[in-house]
Amino acid sequence: MRLLPGLAVAAAGLGVAFLVHLLVPALPVLTVCVVVGLVIGQLPALQAPLDGPLKPGLALSSRRLLRIGIVLLGLKLSLVDIVDLGVPMLVAVLAVVVLTFFGTLLMGRLAKLPGDQPLLLAAGFAICGVSAIGAMAAVTRSRQSEIAVPAALVTLCGSLAIAVLPLLHGPLGLSDLQFGAWAGASVHDVGQVVAVAQTAGASALALAIAVKLTRVLLLAPLVAGVGVYRRLRAVEDADAASAPRPPIVPLFVLGFLAAMLVRTFVPVPESVLLAADVVQTVLFGLALVALGSAIRVVSLVRTSGRALLVGLASWVLVAVLALGAVTLTTG
Repeated sequence: MRLLPGLAVAAAGLGVAFLVHLLVPALPVLTVCVVVGLVIGQLPALQAPLDGPLKPGLALSSRRLLRIGIVLLGLKLSLVDIVDLGVPMLVAVLAVVVLTFFGTLLMGRLAKLPGDQPLLLAAGFAICGVSAIGAMAAVTRSRQSEIAVPAALVTLCGSLAIAVLPLLHGPLGLSDLQFGAWAGASVHDVGQVVAVAQTAGASALALAIAVKLTRVLLLAPLVAGVGVYRRLRAVEDADAASAPRPPIVPLFVLGFLAAMLVRTFVPVPESVLLAADVVQTVLFGLALVALGSAIRVVSLVRTSGRALLVGLASWVLVAVLALGAVTLTTG
């Protein structure tokens, strides 16, 4: 029963986000969920309840429900579609992810961002937004408050991409397919990729989704690599030797891989895939409302200006790297 109040607030926020999306279809549901969560977090009357009776349900939404959504994300992935992209495009996507990850990590550390913020930002901008942040947070064992700022920044920049990238389609001289590949290689969330790429037509959208899901496929090895690195550090650190070791690969990431294999080798009915997509959107929406409610804007402006600059710089970095990769492989 103690979970119900927080879950009810997250569900109400998700309902508002769906209503806004229906009124303004150009605004993705998940983007609106972050904004609604931010508004909830600033209401004076809810400050005490958010840190009290609402906290257990919101924490469940931002962690466990987010992880279940990541598992369902695997059902979008088919290895057949990824292989069909061809070796040059696959190598290009891998290069973009690796360079964005380490570039963002370096910028975050140079900016002296606190705790694991550089790592969470790097995962979110390099791979798949909030999904990657949630997966990485399981390895770093980050608190909800530590996850909230990276999640908000990656959602903000993904929303900027929806407005900015279509305006650059013509001036950059990109064909429709090149634009679709660029969107898939640079935009963070799957829903945001759809919003950007659909402006160039169905073929561009199909290619964008295939490229985007190739980035999503890299989530598991990235999380596993960080898990191994953290374990090795824990062994070397005498003070941390007695502490619980971080998991190499969290169970829900294994579930994500299992769902991907099911999608590849089992003829899953279209109705099941559509239902899973709806459930995934609901779970991610609840998680984003909860994460947004953990942010205090006054504190964010005062203490997280550097994080905002790193997020914007990473957004530009991944866009430029992806544009170069697409030009080289399809020019």
